[in-house]
Amino acid sequence: MHIVDSHCHLNFPDFDGRIDEVLENCRNNDVHHLLCISTSWENQQEVLKLSAEHAPIYAAIGKHPTTEGGFEPTADDLLEASKIDKVVAIGETGLDYFRSSGNLDWQHERFHHHIEAARQCKKPLIIHTRAAAEDTMQTLRDKKAEDAGGVMHCFAEDWDIAKQALDIGFYISFSGIVTFKSASSVQEVARKVPLDRLLVETDAPYLAPTPHRGKTNEPAFVRHTAEFVAELRGIELEELAQATTNNFFKLFSDAKNLLQS
Repeated sequence: MHIVDSHCHLNFPDFDGRIDEVLENCRNNDVHHLLCISTSWENQQEVLKLSAEHAPIYAAIGKHPTTEGGFEPTADDLLEASKIDKVVAIGETGLDYFRSSGNLDWQHERFHHHIEAARQCKKPLIIHTRAAAEDTMQTLRDKKAEDAGGVMHCFAEDWDIAKQALDIGFYISFSGIVTFKSASSVQEVARKVPLDRLLVETDAPYLAPTPHRGKTNEPAFVRHTAEFVAELRGIELEELAQATTNNFFKLFSDAKNLLQS
């Protein structure tokens, strides 16, 4: 059985000096592939190094919507970086009105650059949205993000938003949030999303699933999320694991090509 953690941040300080241990924990929990996500232009170098040094780790390059300061990549910058070996996605990107306020034209412009780069390089987008779901979806439609495809990462919205994302060909990824008792609307979505459009993730080091809630999250814990979603849907873990692994390699086709090379 293979499970994929489709979104984690192994370059964060929580994992300093622990990568070998983290990957061993993954193997012991049937987690065989991980997608490590950049949140700034500067820390993408750490992500690229991890992906180059460890076969199970793939990379996504981009600048998180709430990251301030540092280099601001244009679509051309992102396009050039997308050519680096083991880069399989653009992001994470999107809109966040929860952590940012005031005039957010800069956030929208950054989002536009990421969408344009993804459309040109034909790599999928990893979308972050918080307190901005309708604007996020409208932007994805307006900028023709369906040409690139992508995933709504760490999904925490309702079925209406999920349906809008599915309608433009996007996938829905569930983090440990789905295991929280208070997450009834997310659990409803996890039951309804077509099995061939569903992913699981940790967003490690954040949002550890039950029974590890409140602790530092790590990719091995994605197994708990997978088990929970399988139970919600009334299927065996093995079926959920197979489907989400297939979905990962279908969406992130460059990862599949690397696996086969």
